[in-house]
Amino acid sequence: MALTPEDVVNKRFQSTKFREGYDQDEVDDFLDEVVVELRRLTKENEELRGQVGSDAAPAAEAAPVAAVVAEPVVVEPVAAPVAAAPIDETAGTTNLLQLARRLHEEHVKEGAEKRDALIAEGHATAARVIAEAETQQRVQLQKLDQERSTLEGKIDELRTFEREYRLKLKSYIEGQLHDLDATSVDAGNAPKPSFQGFGA
Repeated sequence: MALTPEDVVNKRFQSTKFREGYDQDEVDDFLDEVVVELRRLTKENEELRGQVGSDAAPAAEAAPVAAVVAEPVVVEPVAAPVAAAPIDETAGTTNLLQLARRLHEEHVKEGAEKRDALIAEGHATAARVIAEAETQQRVQLQKLDQERSTLEGKIDELRTFEREYRLKLKSYIEGQLHDLDATSVDAGNAPKPSFQGFGA
């Protein structure tokens, strides 16, 4: 793939589904493509420099002969454009690499900012949930305290009723026993009936 600086500038990554930011694998794959293309361009530049160097040596050897035969103006214009092209291409490669690094740093920085924002949002949500749970717990504890107070009041009322009932029951039973004792004493003082009349 022939990679141009415009390809790097215009490259857009897909956003992920479950978290904000770019898909790290996609960014890494793209940077791998950039590295492969930069290595290819660097190798091509070295080959062109080698060709220019090998072409320049025979031209230098042929220069004295050319001076005798014709004017040496022909050698210089040919060598100048060939030498200038690899320099511009190397500068373009360096710029491309710098652009790729800058884009990578921007993506990493953007990812870190989003990560920090998500962490802060998570902490805020956790604090809110904890506060709501504590509020609900306080409300429930208040309700339970009120119910306990009500039940304790009812238990006290039942205990008072039980004491009063026992006292009334005891008084009633003692009154009945007293009446029973009085009745048996009265019955002991009464004259005994005579059964002699039945035998006569």
